[in-house]
Amino acid sequence: MIIGSEIIFLQSAESTNTTASEYLKSGKAREGLVIRAAYQSSGKGQQGNRWESEEGKNLLFSVILFPTMVNPEDQFLISGFISLGITDFLKTMISDCKIKWPNDIYAGNDKIAGILIENSISGRTLTSSVAGIGLNINQAVFPDRIPNPVSLKVITGKDHDTTGCLEGLLKCLDKRYKMVITGDRDQIRNDYTGSLYRLNEWHEFRSGEEIFSGRILSVGDSGLLMVENKAGQTREFAFKEIEFIL
Repeated sequence: MIIGSEIIFLQSAESTNTTASEYLKSGKAREGLVIRAAYQSSGKGQQGNRWESEEGKNLLFSVILFPTMVNPEDQFLISGFISLGITDFLKTMISDCKIKWPNDIYAGNDKIAGILIENSISGRTLTSSVAGIGLNINQAVFPDRIPNPVSLKVITGKDHDTTGCLEGLLKCLDKRYKMVITGDRDQIRNDYTGSLYRLNEWHEFRSGEEIFSGRILSVGDSGLLMVENKAGQTREFAFKEIEFIL
């Protein structure tokens, strides 16, 4: 087992990604090291947002990887396999689980998990990745400012053992990472596309000042989202260039 071969638990951390980055800089981190915290004072989310979580209720952790076998132009594979590992785990407990591009995890129309990946590149080598994961397990009440959160407890009506959930999740992540290592990358890409939230469904999107009706067709190797509009044109969007209207 690579991911989860070593786990460091902290009662509190500013951010598990920040702590993991410090371990990287110290040169003491082995691949697969997991930094887990019961609470984050400044948890990091996408687009500079904060990831908020009630202490001890959810899974908050970061994984250190050295994916030097992945070319920098293919770094979206990291996001892909992490997203799939989470959905693989969740599907053992709930039925309706999808990846909202690029890497939010949805249960129905609500967000149950978020991912923040910070890659380091040197020349033509992807030297390291820190993958931060927040998965809502037992939190039942969320701040009003969070748009559409949900947790396993809200869905299933019962509490879950967070340590047991972590063990199951790490196994799923490890299995997917080994697919990246062994070169089974087309399967990762195909499974990722097949797991997309609102795949092949007509919905409203916003791009800049424009609101248009479109349907998601696929995701390119570089991570661009391919959306067809009503005129039959396929457009490609990078992260932050398109917004789902929920």
